[in-house]
Amino acid sequence: MSDSAARDRDAAETGSAFAHPAVAPDRSAAYGSHPDQVIDFFAPRDGRDGAPLVVVLHGGAWRASYDRQHVSPFADFLARRGFAVASVEYRRGSGIPQQGGEGPAAGRWPETFDDVAAAMDALPELAARELPQADVRKTVVTGHSAGGQLALWAAARHVLPVGSPWRLPTPPPLRGVVALAPIGDFASAAALDVCSGAVHQLLGGEEHAEARGAHVDPAVLLPTGIATAVVQGVDDLTVPQEVTEAFVDAAAKAGEMVGLTLLDGVGHFPLIDPSADACAVVAEEIAQLAW
Repeated sequence: MSDSAARDRDAAETGSAFAHPAVAPDRSAAYGSHPDQVIDFFAPRDGRDGAPLVVVLHGGAWRASYDRQHVSPFADFLARRGFAVASVEYRRGSGIPQQGGEGPAAGRWPETFDDVAAAMDALPELAARELPQADVRKTVVTGHSAGGQLALWAAARHVLPVGSPWRLPTPPPLRGVVALAPIGDFASAAALDVCSGAVHQLLGGEEHAEARGAHVDPAVLLPTGIATAVVQGVDDLTVPQEVTEAFVDAAAKAGEMVGLTLLDGVGHFPLIDPSADACAVVAEEIAQLAW
């Protein structure tokens, strides 16, 4: 496929994913005092009790211009598949353009990670109150793109460096993690300039990459012992296949097997587009870990 045709298909896939109207949650609950510290809950549409809980962490290069609304159709899709769903919002980049006019900043250090850690820690109690159909013993965390990085990180908090404020003393109670086109290897993502320098912006600058990356780069937080699956579009122009392969290779070198599903003819956004076949593949990957 020519570069022009690839870009045209990418634009069409992006347009399709963002064409779905936002779906209102059944309930929402705060896990902190900041307006972005909120979780939306979607009940399983079949009304079943004891449904697995899927925690969704949205992507958008950790930038303020993307919030959880764009994954609400995906959350609803999972709810229609019989899952209970918790869609987490978190603090992202300020939205203020970078010096030099390179667009809004990606992420907020350390607030982005403060929030994901706090949300995951609060979820069992909040889900029991707001989503009684959910069985929190069957929790799977999933995330797309930058949210895929956060999902992998949420499953790795017990292997963070000693002294990290987010470190857990024991593995988180998860059935597994399904990362969708994740920014899972910071070195390769930075080398490929994924999302226009988002990785270094997230870390507060290239000068902090090594020290801070040791606390949040999924490729160095291995092995986790948590069942992990990755779904990646072969034709992804946003987070190229090379980034996912670098994470999977790092896991293998650490003695951990990561399931990798490569989807031919698929780009970045069909993974969270309810009208795309790729989204059904994602739901099946989640189901294999959850049930």
